[in-house]
Amino acid sequence: MQILTILKSKKISQEQLFMLSVLIVNGGNYLYNLILGRLLGPEQFADAAVLITFLLVLSFMAMTFQLVTAKFSVLFEADIFKSFVFGVYKNALIVGVFMGVLIIVFSSQLQQVFNTSSSAMFTIFGVGVPFYFLMSVNRGVFQGKKEFKFLSITYQSEMVSRLVITLGLIFLLNIQSSVIISIGILISFLFGLLPFKVGHVSLKTTAIDSSTSKQIRNFFILTAFYELTQIIINNSDILLVKHYFESYEAGLYASLALIGRIVYFIAWMFVMLLLPTVIQLKKEGKATAPILFKYVGYIAAIALIIVLTCAIFPKLMIAILFGDSYLAMAPLLWKYAMATGMFAVSNIFAYYYLSLDKYIPVVISGVFGMLQMLLVVFFHESLEQVVHMQIIAMISLLIIQIIFFKFSSNHVVKTD
Repeated sequence: MQILTILKSKKISQEQLFMLSVLIVNGGNYLYNLILGRLLGPEQFADAAVLITFLLVLSFMAMTFQLVTAKFSVLFEADIFKSFVFGVYKNALIVGVFMGVLIIVFSSQLQQVFNTSSSAMFTIFGVGVPFYFLMSVNRGVFQGKKEFKFLSITYQSEMVSRLVITLGLIFLLNIQSSVIISIGILISFLFGLLPFKVGHVSLKTTAIDSSTSKQIRNFFILTAFYELTQIIINNSDILLVKHYFESYEAGLYASLALIGRIVYFIAWMFVMLLLPTVIQLKKEGKATAPILFKYVGYIAAIALIIVLTCAIFPKLMIAILFGDSYLAMAPLLWKYAMATGMFAVSNIFAYYYLSLDKYIPVVISGVFGMLQMLLVVFFHESLEQVVHMQIIAMISLLIIQIIFFKFSSNHVVKTD
């Protein structure tokens, strides 16, 4: 009660509440992964890592719908807004059903490609895909309208339900762990739909002019392309390692990736706040660069702290988080954290320009995402070499993004 009184007296804004919520959600998701890593051991955790990676891939795909909804929720009002949201829900459901059916039909082939113990885990996951797409549109409305309280609740609902249900099933039932994990993920999607505001949707169709429709379509295509690059950069390494290496090594690498990506998951919180803020500032004719500098500074500082911590206490971090079975990855921890840190900073630049409808940084990310994947495909003699390839790709990406920003800023100044 005393804590609640203090929070009320401080008058915490919805943005601050959302940032706190994201930290809790990321902490809960981390706890979920850490417990699975300890309970299952490296070999079985490799299977779990495939499902978790599929979940991340799905989140990036659905993020296209969320960002499109968020952007135009800022710009549209009244009947046009409701009609637009209904259209996005309809398209999201179509895409979600298509992707889900695809995963179910090719579940056996997916089992072979990723060397998993079960195809059923992919089938169950596929059933949940349409719900995730609907959930993302719902979140996009909350994000665009800056209803961060409801946005926080939907993320909390998904995280808590997945954690409680998965761990509960593991202890209560005696079936394959990969199947249990997929069931927990499926049920969490249903909880993630809450809260759902019916008032945001209207079956009544309100016409949107052709130029605006073209703007929506172009932004959707641009965002879809960028989220594809996110999928490649964020997840291709784990899937390729699962393909090229034995389950034990793949499980070790999965633990490395999970710890090293802390900075990226924190950066995501700022991205969620960045997009609607930049769009609103642009709409009002105000300067947008200061908000970029602010968030780049935050992420760079956080990344530096995490990399230094990983470099100074690698064995301690791995032992505490995953246990002694994963200590072989200690020498690579700071290197992987450095790669993800550079990617996190680059990501802020890309989302900033995405908010301003500028395409080149998105294309740059796509090029270097493919470069990273190709480097790992051709150079994977050891896990260390895989990490080194990612560092090369991410250093190059960050340098190019900074050069583009300098060039773009100078061009604007000269034009003015």
